[in-house]
Amino acid sequence: MADRTSLDAVTEALQKAPERKFPETVELAVNLKDLDLTIPKNRLEDDVPLPNGRGKPVKVAVFGSPELGAKVRGAADRFLTPADLDELAGDAPAAKRLVDEVDFFLAEAPMMPAIGKRLGVVLGPRGKMPRPVPPGSDPSNLIQAMKRSVRVRSKGNRTFHAPIGLRSMPPAQLAANVDAVLTRIVGKLERGRSNIDSVYVKTSMGPAVRIW
Repeated sequence: MADRTSLDAVTEALQKAPERKFPETVELAVNLKDLDLTIPKNRLEDDVPLPNGRGKPVKVAVFGSPELGAKVRGAADRFLTPADLDELAGDAPAAKRLVDEVDFFLAEAPMMPAIGKRLGVVLGPRGKMPRPVPPGSDPSNLIQAMKRSVRVRSKGNRTFHAPIGLRSMPPAQLAANVDAVLTRIVGKLERGRSNIDSVYVKTSMGPAVRIW
């Protein structure tokens, strides 16, 4: 089957999807091939900035010292001190609520071992372990980039999904987001495009339309 442009596929997917009474997500479905996904290096896990954002608020939380907290005030949605980490470690329901509500986490590098030990069981399975930042740095620009990013994560599955925006966004913006994600995925795969069997785009409850 010949490739289609992302714009053609997105436009068809939007036309075919019945109208819903809630803000539907538009997502990619990527099917991999010729990869041994039992080998960790063959698994995809990457944060991809979208040129047109997600179409909805993306929450970023930061673990760190009070000094870091002063730097990210106004940029991060949540700031968590070592004392907050201690509280979360003793309150499993609160930890799960936090991880479900927040899309991305950052942490000052010295806190990473404690976070892994105390919250790794909650963060790890959800693919939300924090990205470390050096002590003394100002990650405000990184936070802003994460607010327009999507996490691409295949785990051990040949088929995985990635949200690329909301149905209410213009098709051209959605198509540009599709292209950004596919470019990053191809660049990460051992054999590039040859490791992709097929790619589809769809709304969360609509029919899938093939791109590749």
